[in-house]
Amino acid sequence: MASVSTPQPLATALRQIEAAASPVSGHPTDYPPGWHIASHAHTKHQLIYAVQGVMVVQAEAGRWVVPPTRAIWMTAGMRHEIKCIGEVHMRSLLVAPEAAPKLLDSTQAVAIPPLLRELIRAAMDVPQPYVPGSRDGRLMRLILDELRALPVLPLHLQMPADPRLLRICTLLQKRLNDPSTLADWAQRLAVDVKTVQRLFVKQTGMTFGQWRTQARLLRALELLATGEKVIDVALTLGYDSPSAFATMFRKQFGQTPSQFFAAL
Repeated sequence: MASVSTPQPLATALRQIEAAASPVSGHPTDYPPGWHIASHAHTKHQLIYAVQGVMVVQAEAGRWVVPPTRAIWMTAGMRHEIKCIGEVHMRSLLVAPEAAPKLLDSTQAVAIPPLLRELIRAAMDVPQPYVPGSRDGRLMRLILDELRALPVLPLHLQMPADPRLLRICTLLQKRLNDPSTLADWAQRLAVDVKTVQRLFVKQTGMTFGQWRTQARLLRALELLATGEKVIDVALTLGYDSPSAFATMFRKQFGQTPSQFFAAL
């Protein structure tokens, strides 16, 4: 079984990633609670996945909270940083772009089906470089097939480019319990409310209400992963009651918060 590495200086880790000669390589690393991987990019696609712990991934394309049932497909060249919530056992895959041209062409949150989860575990033991026609090579080829079929998930918070909307979103993320309506924000910015509505949908793919709900959901995942009580999270995020918060959570994940984290 391949040894799991401890966190290395970022420059060292990037050199190892770029040096891998095979089309697919596995990188197992265990990170202590609160570890922060600074902003960086590499020339290979990356499936950012952890078998234990919750990660917050921030990239130019958006922001995601990633529990062990999910992962982030990070396209080559996309700058990103990662914050570990609790102890994180990361099991990343690095894929050379020329190895599989039909993979996802944008950074996305994805589900990790049981078969792929086990393939990822097995890939951590494959030495580099491997022989394409060998058992190891066939295993990695099967991983590429599974990566082509990754189910995309909506665990994404798209930040707008318009400075007026960006100001709203930035302030909201600092005060997610703020009950202000879109009309309130439009009045503060002296902008027509219909203009703000149109820009929100155009630049984020969501209405203002949907965006705020998504921001609250992602923050809730962070807080719950650190052991915060559901009632405290609900009140922190501006919900009238734990049941109202649980209803929102179940609508997104099909489970209550306690069921979701118990399953992890």
